[in-house]
Amino acid sequence: MANQSRTPRTGVPKGASRVQPTQKRDGKVARGAEQHRLKVKDKSRSYLRHHGDVARESFDSLLRSPLTTLMTLAVLAIALALPATLYTGLKNLQALSYGWQGDPRIALYLQETVDEVRAEQLSRELLLLENVAATELISAEQGMLEFKQNSGFGEVFDFLEINPLPAVIMVLPKDLSTAIVPVLQAQLQALDEVEEASVDMLWVQRLEAFVVLAQRGVWVLSGLFALAVLLVVGNTIRLTIENRREEIVIAKLVGATDAYVRRPFLYDGFWFGIAGGILAWLLVQISLLLLDAPVSRLITLYSSNFELSGLGFVETFWLLLTSILLGSLGAWLAVGRHLRAIQPT
Repeated sequence: MANQSRTPRTGVPKGASRVQPTQKRDGKVARGAEQHRLKVKDKSRSYLRHHGDVARESFDSLLRSPLTTLMTLAVLAIALALPATLYTGLKNLQALSYGWQGDPRIALYLQETVDEVRAEQLSRELLLLENVAATELISAEQGMLEFKQNSGFGEVFDFLEINPLPAVIMVLPKDLSTAIVPVLQAQLQALDEVEEASVDMLWVQRLEAFVVLAQRGVWVLSGLFALAVLLVVGNTIRLTIENRREEIVIAKLVGATDAYVRRPFLYDGFWFGIAGGILAWLLVQISLLLLDAPVSRLITLYSSNFELSGLGFVETFWLLLTSILLGSLGAWLAVGRHLRAIQPT
């Protein structure tokens, strides 16, 4: 065999090149393959890309079974729309009661010795009080005319030589709560010019009691329907898990973690939640549109400027957020329970 020619100094065969060892920082020479580490930025990018792929695949899987998806979304939308509609109705009822001209007013019956000039002066002075929104002076003569017109006994008062009715100042409080109005009533009763300060708080107390009862009912129904949403989403995810049992077993056999297996089902719950919330919002708005015309005709008969109002931006945001949380939570509970029962043998 012919001798292989070598370079004079290195002893490396001609045509070959020497691989220079990697020099480490501490002076030692690294042998073999070089170890690479992924940067945090690369890990984050890969993690987000994987989540995006899973989210799209989950959305596509729901579209591949449109009938089942629509049935589930219909149940979710109705369960979410019912408490949202009750809340909207209660909000409109409160707005209607606040704008109603039948707000509780304190009637100040003045002393007989108070003349008309002093009554007008007192009516203006009351406007300076902190909790007084408006005042209206009804003179004794004006009160007599109104009583004759409305009572039907006007001829009886024609035989009287003097007017027995006192001047009255009607005071409208700024705060109409049952805790503040009696305090203002007592403050006005202490005035020297006032003989009696009266106010009918019975209807106000009834209205407040009804509003409190309605609010409590809305919260109770909201809790029940939220539980219904959890059960519907959980049952849907459970059926999906059973249909993909073999796929889950194979994934676990090749080393897939529970988080990896759980992720597609959580996105199923997320899509159910957001779609159900949007459909619920549409149902509420459609219901208000159907009621707008008859309510407007009814309000016109009472000479009011009240208008129905739907869900605002903040309320819509909370509806969608609640829907997404309920869908995701229902999926999480179902996956956590049923995935543990699926183990490769």
